Parts: sequence; C-alpha cells; structure tokens
Amino acid sequence: MLGPSNPSRLLPTGLNLLPVSGKCLEGSAFGRYVGALRRALAMAIDPAQIGVLHLQHLAFGAAPALMRALPLHPRIALVHGTDLIFAEAHRDQLQVLRETARAADAIVVPTGAMADHLLKLAPQIDRRKITHIPWGIPDHLLTDPPARPTRRSSSHLRLLYAGRLTAEKGVEALVKSVAPVPGVELSIAAPRAQFHALAPLLQRAGVRARYLGWLRRPQLWGAFTEHDVLVMPSTTLEAMGLVALEAQACGLPVLYQPVPGLSEALAASGVATDFTHSAALARDLDRLRTSPGLLPALRQAGYANVARYPLSATARSLTELGRQLA
Repeated sequence: MLGPSNPSRLLPTGLNLLPVSGKCLEGSAFGRYVGALRRALAMAIDPAQIGVLHLQHLAFGAAPALMRALPLHPRIALVHGTDLIFAEAHRDQLQVLRETARAADAIVVPTGAMADHLLKLAPQIDRRKITHIPWGIPDHLLTDPPARPTRRSSSHLRLLYAGRLTAEKGVEALVKSVAPVPGVELSIAAPRAQFHALAPLLQRAGVRARYLGWLRRPQLWGAFTEHDVLVMPSTTLEAMGLVALEAQACGLPVLYQPVPGLSEALAASGVATDFTHSAALARDLDRLRTSPGLLPALRQAGYANVARYPLSATARSLTELGRQLA
C-alpha cells in the first residue's frame, strides 16, 4: 500500500499498490499522509468483500488509514518491533500506537517480551485482548531445507550479518568488536546504501567485509549454507528474529545478543554473547572456531528449535482468531 506503482513489478493476483505520496512519521504532514491514504483505500476497497482487518502494524500510517476507511469491521493488530522502537522515538507514532491498540479487537504478539514492552508504552491496554501467536517460517524450509555444501577444512570462521544496518541492529558494535579477532571472515547482506554508509567505519576498524547485496529470501537461504555462524548483535529488542530462525532451518548456528524477543525465540539453541565487549566476543568466536563438534551440535539444536515455528501454524492461529471475531 505504501509503495509507488511500478509496472515492472510482478504482484500476486488480487494485490495492487496505491500511489500515495508523502509518507512520513510526524507533524501535520503525517496527518495529511494518513488522510490521503484513507481516501485511496476507500476508493480501492469494497467493504462488502472484507471480513476482518489485519493491521500489520500498531504504528505508522496504514493502521489509522485502514480503520478510518473501514470503521465497522473487526480488527486484529499485529505487533512488530519497529512499532515499539518508533513509538518510543516519535510522539505522533506513540499516539498512533495507543489509538490502534485501543481500537483493535485483538492484539497479536509473537513473544511475551513484545507484550511486556507494549504494555510499558500503552499501559491502559486491556490485557485480555493480547494473544500470543508466534511468527513462522515457510514450511518447506523445515521439510526441504537447502543442502549445505561440504566444506573444505579451514581455520577461519565465516560470519554472516543479514539485515538492515540501522542503529538498533548493533552493527557498529559488531564491527568494532570483531576487528581485533583473528580467524574470522565477515559477510554482510544489507541494503546497498546502508552498506556504503558503513564503509568508513569498516575502513577505520580495519575490517574487510564481503558485501553480498540486499538478498531476496531464496538467495539469503542459499547464503546461509555458505557460512558458519549468523551474527545477531541487536541492541534493543527483536519481535522474534525470523532471520535467525530461517538461518537455523538452513543449518546455520546463531550467535546473538540476548535482547528481548531473541532470547525467547532462541534460548539455548543459539549462543548468547556480548557484542559490545570485545573480549567476550573473541572468547565465544574462538570457542565456535576451535571446539570440536560444537557447530554440528548447534545445528541440531537449531533444527529442533525452529521446528516449533511452521508458518502454517501461524496462519491457522490467525484464521481461527479471525473466526472468533467475525
């Protein structure tokens, strides 16, 4: 709904993009953007064809626009980490989050940590509306994961970072802490502009990172099989850490900062470390690189952990919740 029309982009049948400009976060411009988006939605949607609204965020513009365009339909709001992060940083987004939570008939959180954080921002929420439904990963990753090629013996540990390079992702601490550690190679899959913005820090730290591009999901799954460890240095919270779970499904162990969300989703199936403490990170990387049998054991623990999160189970739970509200 938020992107410009692009004739070259292939969309699934029944989906369209609304050419609404002015996307922003706060001030009078944000109000104008929500109004424009509401009008576009009202023209594009037949209310008689809608059963239940799935509000994919508690914050941002689409939730208030959808509720104003379709004021009589039951609403399921799904909470993502970005909702909470932006609500903490922007007063207008905090107001949207609180209004959406109040108006929703049900609020879905993927982890208990997300519910706790949401209640700190909006303590007046009726807790009975909050439902725990974990996010899921594609079932075929669980039943038919990509094959991991046989690796020739190497003393180097191949690290992969995959995701956006925004401040809360903790990549600055990762770069600074990994710089003095011998025997590691770092690859980064991220938006190109964000990687270019990171380049001066990489140069100052003396870290030669291999840039993989901003990969689509099938490409990312292939990249998982070509590395030894996924690093997740997030500094604040993760809704659930789907990238980490997808990595586990592809046989890639996860080294992570134990922030809310990640700790709950991964627990002992990954290795918790402190990316802000160089000595702690060096110790854990050396253990992963030199301890016989540790990486294979973590792969097996990852397979067992991620088997709990098939996407089909998420879909069934959301469908049942919708039936209860309809």
